[in-house]
Amino acid sequence: MIENLDHATLQQLWWLIASVVGSLFLFLTFVQGGQTLIFTLAESEEEKTLIINAMGRKWELTFTTLVLFGGALFAAFPLFYATSFGGAYWVWMLILFTFILQAVSYEYRKKPDNVLGARTYEVFLCLNGSVGILLIGAAVGTFFTGSRFSLNLYNSVTWHTPYHGLEAALNPFNLALGLFLVFLARTLGAMYLVNHVAHEPLVEKARKATWINLLWALPFLLTILISLVTMDGFAVDPATGEIFMEEGKYLHNLLGMPVVLVLLLGGLNLVIYGVVATGFLGKNNGIWFGGLGTVLVGLAIFSLAGYHDTAFYPSVSDLQSSLTIYNASSSKYTLTAMSYVALAVPFVLAYVAYVWKLMNAEKLTLSELTGKDAQDMY
Repeated sequence: MIENLDHATLQQLWWLIASVVGSLFLFLTFVQGGQTLIFTLAESEEEKTLIINAMGRKWELTFTTLVLFGGALFAAFPLFYATSFGGAYWVWMLILFTFILQAVSYEYRKKPDNVLGARTYEVFLCLNGSVGILLIGAAVGTFFTGSRFSLNLYNSVTWHTPYHGLEAALNPFNLALGLFLVFLARTLGAMYLVNHVAHEPLVEKARKATWINLLWALPFLLTILISLVTMDGFAVDPATGEIFMEEGKYLHNLLGMPVVLVLLLGGLNLVIYGVVATGFLGKNNGIWFGGLGTVLVGLAIFSLAGYHDTAFYPSVSDLQSSLTIYNASSSKYTLTAMSYVALAVPFVLAYVAYVWKLMNAEKLTLSELTGKDAQDMY
């Protein structure tokens, strides 16, 4: 029974649950990546409309998953939520603003007589898919590079830069992670278009875009991997809870958790296979290999940051203010109650999969967008 689990096990379990939700969000950013393709793939207004409507059918899933990820972190690790959102609020506000622009754009792009014009909303969609994803990657990067904050005895946060989180995007590792996620999202978006759109000229351009964007992503991926195996990390003494710097910490994590290494290498290989299958073998199902690979890579990244006696939200201003899954979590009672609620998650996922299957039963065509239901298009 769940109530028989000790507090430490529940903390580890909830870091895993949050990691799964966060990794699913990374997969669903194919919507954001697809949005950035409207100015590079579409050669006509019809092709642009196809891209936007293909992504528009799924944009709520990405936003909902992001909110669910934030909610899981808030409930399971409230001190992290309070510290990050209370101190690095500018980066989170800017991320949220780009997602508001996305929602507004899908709602008003095709409204008659809109003041800003359709192109303005298309630029907003690109901002969401580029700036929004880059900043999310930079924020996740601080799990490894640290942030400049300190906590007092009452866990009140003091942020030691005037930029309140925006400085994360200036760190080379964080910037590389953000740019990698941008080009990964574009790769996934192109694979989704191949899978979902029945318009051969656009599909052929999307096939080419998959491997082009993967090539753009590779330098940033190599930067991330080399940094992870060479950088010092923020370790936790399990006996005392003291935070200290450990040389090669994340390499030690990879070697100490072979499952995580398998997830990382397996996920990267699945993404590469998805690109090869889509771009060179003429297959249409590459998005599923790329999507699963993205989820596995996400799980590996979150596991490296949180498990194996590691501070997942480190402070470079005051090491002892760094947060771990043990000192930042909710009480055993709260985590136990939440675990019972989480038992319903598989049923929710099954429902989402069922609805997804119904929505994707037939590929999107131009005739569908110009037919009797054209008034409902984005």
